[in-house]
Amino acid sequence: MKTTESVERPASAGNRAEPVERPVSAGPQASSIASARATERLVSLDAFRGAIMLLMASSAFGVPQIAKNFPDSAVWKFFGYEVDHAPWAGCTLWDLIQPGFMFMVGVALPWSVSNRQARGESFGRMFGHAVWRALLLVLLAVFLTSASSRQTEWIFTNVLAQIGLGYTFLFLLYFTKPRTQWLTAFGILFAYWLAFALHPVAPAGFDWKSVGVPGNWPHHLTGFAAHWEKNGNFAATFDLWFLNLFPREKPFSFNVGGYQTLNFIPSLATMIFGMIAGRLLRSEVALSGKLKRLVLAGLAGMGMGAILHFAGLCPIVKRIWTPSWVLFSGGLVTLLLAAFVAVIEWRGWKRWAFPLVVAGLNPITLYCMWQLMGGFVRNNVRIHFGQGVFESFGAVYAPMLERVTTLLVFWLILFWMYRRRIFLRL
Repeated sequence: MKTTESVERPASAGNRAEPVERPVSAGPQASSIASARATERLVSLDAFRGAIMLLMASSAFGVPQIAKNFPDSAVWKFFGYEVDHAPWAGCTLWDLIQPGFMFMVGVALPWSVSNRQARGESFGRMFGHAVWRALLLVLLAVFLTSASSRQTEWIFTNVLAQIGLGYTFLFLLYFTKPRTQWLTAFGILFAYWLAFALHPVAPAGFDWKSVGVPGNWPHHLTGFAAHWEKNGNFAATFDLWFLNLFPREKPFSFNVGGYQTLNFIPSLATMIFGMIAGRLLRSEVALSGKLKRLVLAGLAGMGMGAILHFAGLCPIVKRIWTPSWVLFSGGLVTLLLAAFVAVIEWRGWKRWAFPLVVAGLNPITLYCMWQLMGGFVRNNVRIHFGQGVFESFGAVYAPMLERVTTLLVFWLILFWMYRRRIFLRL
């Protein structure tokens, strides 16, 4: 981990900083990015990344917990569902955080590589740095996962680990032709689909409780889609072997949430799609043309994913990163990115995005604070403002006030770092 006090902006959670103007500059953006300097970053990218990170660090503002107190309210039920992960098949707003984060790693890669090339770095040095960065991301993920454990938790489903496991391959793909990148992404998705399709489904009478699935679980998949059942699929079988190669307090038998190590393989396709989008945004195409292509690609991705899902060929399941999920979520994230680019770069409305940019410039810092410091912040607020401070609006809304307060403290730390031009990066 490094710190810097120069006027730099980190490209993403896994990409090196680069010199740019301050992100709060006023005035409308030109209608085309073609005239911009090759190394210039887009404020919209940092704002979009910041929005993703702040949504994650909000811990959903406790809405799912509050919604349980209003079982007859359709409004609370809707928001409670949207800010929590889908139980299995399906897609919620909360499910889009990880694909958004990973997509933005790909988007930022063209800027990172271009800046390194401009500084005269050789391919060998850049490759070595990519490998080192990937290793650090995996190890940091293991550290954060193990923070509250009695021993090292060798689990690789953390988003940082997933990025790290695929990052070196993403870096190498950057130097290939766009056609090769597209073919690789869809080749990965087909091969991963085939691996699940060829894996035998659980036999009749299978003891689902033995893999952490309640006997009366209402989200079981049927027909051909059963190849993607929770903890009864190809990736789950792999983890039964792979994760038990590491020292553990007790043998690994299943992941409670159904998440799997091999998710990094299809999520590499998510990052590839992001990298292709990043290259488009750096191209000489007029801004209106870039937005049109992003919107069309987003709609196409959502359409293909939905067709696979409703045809029963491949369910949309975020927890095991199914190919249909890659396409559907990738399409949604692309549309959201297009919206940020349109509002901030095309329309020139930047000032509103300042709080998002502050978070988007220090994503690793925010992620680590969210993983490690939440309890510390809440306990100290209680110490200094009273044990019942979070019940000020009633016990029902205490979870929301806790999380709003914690997020505000995190943002103020990031703002302090921003004002002093201190950015942490790998």
